[in-house]
Amino acid sequence: MMMRSVVLMLVWWFLCGICLGKFLVEKNILKVTSPESLKGKNECAIGNFGIPRYGGTMAGTVVYPRDNSDACKAIKKVKEIMEKKPGGLPIFLLVDRGECNFTMKAWNSQNAGAAAILVVDYKTEPLITMDQPDEASENDDYIDKITIPSVLISKSLGEKMKKALSDEEIVSVVLDWTDALPNPDERVEYEFWMSSDTTCGPKCDSQMNFLKDFKGSAQILEKTGYTSFTPHYITLYCSGSKTSNPCATQCINKGRYCAPDTVDEYLGAEVVLENLRQACIFRVTNESGKPWLWWDYVTDFTRRCSMQEGKFSKACAGQVIDSLGMAKDKIEKCMGDPNVDEENPILQAEQGSQIGKGPRGDITMLPTLLINGVQYRGKLDRVAVLKAICAGFRETTEPSICLRADMETNECLDKNGGCWEDKANNITACRDTFRGRVCECPVVQGVQFLGDGYTECKPSKSSRCRINNGGCWHESRDGKSYSACPEDGSEGCKCPPGFKMNAENSCEDVDECEQKLACQCPECKCNDTWGGYECSCSQGLLYIKDQDTCISRKSVTKSNAGLVWLLVLGLAALVAGGYLLYKYRIRRYMDSEIRGIMAQYMPLDGHAEPLIHSSGDI
Repeated sequence: MMMRSVVLMLVWWFLCGICLGKFLVEKNILKVTSPESLKGKNECAIGNFGIPRYGGTMAGTVVYPRDNSDACKAIKKVKEIMEKKPGGLPIFLLVDRGECNFTMKAWNSQNAGAAAILVVDYKTEPLITMDQPDEASENDDYIDKITIPSVLISKSLGEKMKKALSDEEIVSVVLDWTDALPNPDERVEYEFWMSSDTTCGPKCDSQMNFLKDFKGSAQILEKTGYTSFTPHYITLYCSGSKTSNPCATQCINKGRYCAPDTVDEYLGAEVVLENLRQACIFRVTNESGKPWLWWDYVTDFTRRCSMQEGKFSKACAGQVIDSLGMAKDKIEKCMGDPNVDEENPILQAEQGSQIGKGPRGDITMLPTLLINGVQYRGKLDRVAVLKAICAGFRETTEPSICLRADMETNECLDKNGGCWEDKANNITACRDTFRGRVCECPVVQGVQFLGDGYTECKPSKSSRCRINNGGCWHESRDGKSYSACPEDGSEGCKCPPGFKMNAENSCEDVDECEQKLACQCPECKCNDTWGGYECSCSQGLLYIKDQDTCISRKSVTKSNAGLVWLLVLGLAALVAGGYLLYKYRIRRYMDSEIRGIMAQYMPLDGHAEPLIHSSGDI
């Protein structure tokens, strides 16, 4: 018992040392929209219970219950408080800090019908994080039932709100969490700090339930590449000497990595070893490309190797590892020897990660969830955490799991979200996202619609006829199809040849026979068809459409035969002429060559004999 007290003192010293160091209060924005004298933005601290609306906003009217200002007793129904108040906004209860714990205030406010609770600090100081009680009591089962968001506001802002309400002014505010979580890219990185000790009270119960309930969602997100998850484990350092170690049973590696003994009398060293085992399981499964298997192990281990049932042991852990087909030898190699007087690289890295880097802050509470480097505040509930993770995606890049019915309300279902729509063709510019709707002209069947998304969306000209024929008339009969949508992409509708526009902006067939537009020769017989006509001739005559006339089939035959003979004779004449021309050119070429050769050996006509010169020498 003495040993446990020493360790608990060490834990208290360790955590308080961090609290005085880099513990960060996670904040959101409270915008006062009325009265005019209070308008503006104010920071408020997010409570570590209930369900904050990460990525969203809430508007409400503030009410201050003067007869129960600290909300430590049951509050009369909000509907009764607001009977004489105008407007239909949700009610945010303004309550004073003190007299009872924060969670009790939130629970009473929720039971009264409030949509959120604003706790006014009782002194001028930097904002703090409202947390649930450290020690559990038999009446604390209500904490997990708190669903309304809670924030702590400064004393000065709270006093101004009270003054305005006492003057019977309407105080309206908007709680804004849109910037509480960053969303730098299309993947969310999140971490979960925990311990294998499951006997520490409500927070351990919350941790176990969360791991079990969130497993499915986590594995879906991880397998599809939308998230990157990393588990972490807090360990403490015992500063005892080698000869006198006050926490020997709580530590491994000669006091370097420690944990308190558990309520069920398990040694702290056993907790540290299981923490190390789980960290190594994650490392080994991650190296194999299947990091989501970690969730299978921790949920199975919690169920099969419960501390409460006295089954928490290395042997039970081995059975779980074997049942999941994990590489036990690699896991044991990763864990190393817990008895050596040297650092364990895995636990050393965990201790280093506890210290905050950049804006993150140190890890001081268990369990702690970090999303994109920001500590999550609120209830460890599957839907609440999933909403927070979804808020870590850029708008319109969130996975489909973020848009399920239990995650958010589809704003496109209410008056189409105020966006453009074509009801006749079931086309809309309203697209639902986790944070709300966006009005963007859609792409339908590969055709991009263009416009502002609110009042107009039109298919691009080059392909508008591909979507419902550009809104123009079209019809098919007997294997024939006609459309009034111009194929050149021009605006409007134009009936094709053989049709005319009627009063209903549809195209109707033109009767070419009745209007005497074709087939007018004496021997012609006209028959109207849909979109055209057919013309025939009496007495066995043949109709020539281009000339709109009927001629004898025999004359056509004779004419065709004469034409063939004419073509044959013409071709023969052409070949003969070509041959004579060829012979003529060959003859001229040979004559030219002979004359050139003869000119080299005898004078040509008209030239004198060549002179013979003599020198006179003998």
